[in-house]
Amino acid sequence: MTGESTIEVGSKAPDFNLPGTGGKNYSLSQFRGVTVVLVFYPGDSTAVCTKQLCSYNNELEQFSKVGSQVLAISHQDMQSHDKFAGKHKFGFPLLSDPDKKVLGDYGVVGFAGLPRRSVFVIDPNGIVRYVHRALVGSLIDLSKS
Repeated sequence: MTGESTIEVGSKAPDFNLPGTGGKNYSLSQFRGVTVVLVFYPGDSTAVCTKQLCSYNNELEQFSKVGSQVLAISHQDMQSHDKFAGKHKFGFPLLSDPDKKVLGDYGVVGFAGLPRRSVFVIDPNGIVRYVHRALVGSLIDLSKS
């Protein structure tokens, strides 16, 4: 199962409503008026994902200065997210998408059903302004051809 969405720069970002750390539900639409940095990552407490999310956390002040909100999404459950976020004291929510619906909407379901490491920057009006999908996923997709 790989993501087939055509979400690209200039597209309207699909809305979602997902549970997140801190016991809250989050939707993209609740952040209208703010730039959202939407981060998809493969797994809690893995070496590369930990480094990636810690790097965002270390730069939260810079994101805040430019009026941006970081949201991170993976397929793992809230228990896993809460433990991971608590250990690293992330200042942004980790959202759980166990059914992989949002992953599919954004075209980031990769090899073995894992999320492809990807970033979408969504402007205050809900329009995608930047897309980066991990190269490994692209290579796997190309190898199927």
